[in-house]
Amino acid sequence: MSWIEILLLAFSLGLDAFSVGIAVGAISFGYRQIFRLSFHFGLFQFFMLIIGWGVGNYSLKYIGPYNNVVAFIILLLIGIRMITESFGGGNAPENLTDRSKGWSLIFLSFATSIDALGAGFSISLVAERLFVIGITVGIAAALMTLTGMILGKRISKLVGKRSEAFGGFILILIGIKILLNLKI
Repeated sequence: MSWIEILLLAFSLGLDAFSVGIAVGAISFGYRQIFRLSFHFGLFQFFMLIIGWGVGNYSLKYIGPYNNVVAFIILLLIGIRMITESFGGGNAPENLTDRSKGWSLIFLSFATSIDALGAGFSISLVAERLFVIGITVGIAAALMTLTGMILGKRISKLVGKRSEAFGGFILILIGIKILLNLKI
């Protein structure tokens, strides 16, 4: 693969991380949240690419047909939770609304990187520099998450106190896009 192809792959795999970064940045924004989300999204993209390459065709026979459904369900559930919490009175503990912690962090990281599993398998057919590609994809996802969170914070100033509902709505739309396998 050429560097242009690697960068295009990294950008396309990082788009979901960017979009989720916008949603999370609209409700949770601080240096710790930025680091946690960016680091984990980049790490998951890297490892899912490596796992996809490593297990190849065997796992994709079983996981491949359902990866869009799994990502959709995870994003739908988190999105619904965010929307209901935003209308729940506003006195939820901080750890419930901070999507850069706990299970929310793990589920979002997994959901945004599930496409990298299939990409890893594809890469095993055409590329030799897997580690370089994986690092590039991981760094791109981390930087795109960071950018998305900064943009999300700016959007939250426009949306106001219901920014968590806005973020949840974005996650549901991303899930629908993934489910329908739309290329945007």
